[in-house]
Amino acid sequence: MLAAAPDSREQLYEAICHQHGGYWRHHFVDHAYLYNLYFPPQPFFNQLTKHIHELVQNYPVGQEILAGLVGDLIAQSPSNIIVGNGAAELIKIVSAHLAHRLIVPVPSFNEYANAAPPGQVVEFHLDPPTFQLNVDQFAAEAIRCKADVAVVVTPNNPTSIRVPKVDLMRLLQKLAQHNCILIVDESFLDFAPDGHRQSLEGEVHRYPNLAILKSMSKAYGICGLRIGYMLTANASLHAHVSAGLHIWNLNGFAEAFLRAISTFRQEFAESCRKVRSDRDLLFKELSLIEGVTVFKPDANFVFCRLSSQALSGPELTRRLFIEHNIYIKHCQGKTLPESERYIRVASRTPSENQIIARTIRDILVSETT
Repeated sequence: MLAAAPDSREQLYEAICHQHGGYWRHHFVDHAYLYNLYFPPQPFFNQLTKHIHELVQNYPVGQEILAGLVGDLIAQSPSNIIVGNGAAELIKIVSAHLAHRLIVPVPSFNEYANAAPPGQVVEFHLDPPTFQLNVDQFAAEAIRCKADVAVVVTPNNPTSIRVPKVDLMRLLQKLAQHNCILIVDESFLDFAPDGHRQSLEGEVHRYPNLAILKSMSKAYGICGLRIGYMLTANASLHAHVSAGLHIWNLNGFAEAFLRAISTFRQEFAESCRKVRSDRDLLFKELSLIEGVTVFKPDANFVFCRLSSQALSGPELTRRLFIEHNIYIKHCQGKTLPESERYIRVASRTPSENQIIARTIRDILVSETT
């Protein structure tokens, strides 16, 4: 725990709740942000350090070369790829400037809805206790409201639940008949069991109404480099999104990563295996806590519901930070019933996962004795 007076810990907690990064400067254990702790490997950082003067002093490359680098990595044509300054840049263009009526299952990653103009988003509610997406009902609602863009995040955030590929293919075919583009956000799919085979990236050439969006920050552990991409064979969509980018939208450090990443394929695969193993341990440990319903995760985080007799999510989150220097995300404010009862816990190392599970259990037990 940080050596600080109670009021300064409270102030720091309130400040952290309104930040969107820079957590490392405050030296707490971050079970909130969702990224791969085991990648990139040290040799990449050695390469970066070796060329740091050139990277700082020179202009980076533009979109054509960046698309080629991502294309080499994912074995796709560069002509179908747009590389963004994080997925957030691409989401902003689609939601704010391209979609006339966007439909998204909720709860989900808020940025798709937040980036859209008022009145242009339709929320499709995922019902507890399973939070599974019924793609037939989702398609029917998209058609009814005349949506031109539908978004599915898989595995979803915050539920950590994956939508099966077979269901997404059925959804894709239904929407194709009504001129609705399906954006499948696969930012966490590398952490799902058999994630590579579940990806729809191999289907883009068959379906012009399909776009894959991926934040590389999560899977590759490069939140500070800000790299994301969109993959689509839809020439019109590609052109409109590309038109929203400025000429140097990625910096030289991001370019250096894309140039190096292909040499670390094996290390990346092993890092994802470690993340899955650690995540499964966290799921097991949290499942042992009385009064906590834990949803089986497909991503690198675990979604939990606190019982009505337990502390609320915001109360638990506050106590974890102030008393134990651990930060998680509560889901109050998300679009779901009793949102204050839900929390999202990012997986870290095995020892840290055991500590947070034990700490949550001790806090909840102390409230009932």
